[in-house]
Amino acid sequence: MKNAILLITGAVITLLFLLFAVPLFESMYYEREFSNEMFNENVYLMISVVTAVVAWGVAGVYYFVINSVRFSRWYHWMVMLAIAAFVAPTINYIYADSIFTALDYDFTHQLWSFASVNLVVEVVLFMVASFSMRWWSTNCRHTPIPE
Repeated sequence: MKNAILLITGAVITLLFLLFAVPLFESMYYEREFSNEMFNENVYLMISVVTAVVAWGVAGVYYFVINSVRFSRWYHWMVMLAIAAFVAPTINYIYADSIFTALDYDFTHQLWSFASVNLVVEVVLFMVASFSMRWWSTNCRHTPIPE
């Protein structure tokens, strides 16, 4: 029962993130022209979806695909966290930059700052996903923190 409650809680937190991504991102980084264009071009939605999918996907790969006793230490989990924290902001930077380049806007500095904010959000979502699904893993359920 505890396992299901934690999984549902993680899913609800992720859903709330998806619903309130714009206010969250704008509270962490707001630059008027950049934020207006992010909102107008609906970039926030795609960035929040990519952030959530990468967090849950990398955690799922760790806990269910790799799921090895040899790969069940806290530093292995940190490697997966680093992968997620690199992949999501990189994808989101490239996506947003391609949209703004097509519109002939130069938001390079703002995108780098936003990518650092996205990195923080990705780390938090990866931790939420990890603690939501780790209990279902056969070999890695004690990672990163033992029961």
